[in-house]
Amino acid sequence: MADPLSEREQSAWRTFIESSWALHTHLEDELRAQTGLSMNDYHVMVVLSEAPEHRLRMGELANRLVFSPSRITYQISSMVKRGLVRKQPCPEDGRGQEAVLTDEGLAALESAAPLHLITVRDSFIDRLDPDELATIGRVFGKVRKS
Repeated sequence: MADPLSEREQSAWRTFIESSWALHTHLEDELRAQTGLSMNDYHVMVVLSEAPEHRLRMGELANRLVFSPSRITYQISSMVKRGLVRKQPCPEDGRGQEAVLTDEGLAALESAAPLHLITVRDSFIDRLDPDELATIGRVFGKVRKS
């Protein structure tokens, strides 16, 4: 059985959980209100926009987004219905599936990005000094690797 958290550890953990949930909820609400996109939509489109030819195998996309196979399938199916992405067989082997960002998806991302950036800056970046941002990068780089 794990040792109980000290008061300091408990305080840090709760502050992290509560503030990260509140931040994510705020970002999600603002993005939906301004663009009709969810955070999941937005992140899928960002990752695909940065990939060669705006395409990735479904498994690779799931890994980058830390999604389960069923979650990425559901997310991509939803986005296909809205014309933001399309699914197609992988040209290399024909067995796997790729998600491909459509022109409509790229346009939606390009339209949403400046609005989302304002919210990210106002809600997070501009509230922290450069040293705090560097610390967050180091800390969550460690957490991400585990």
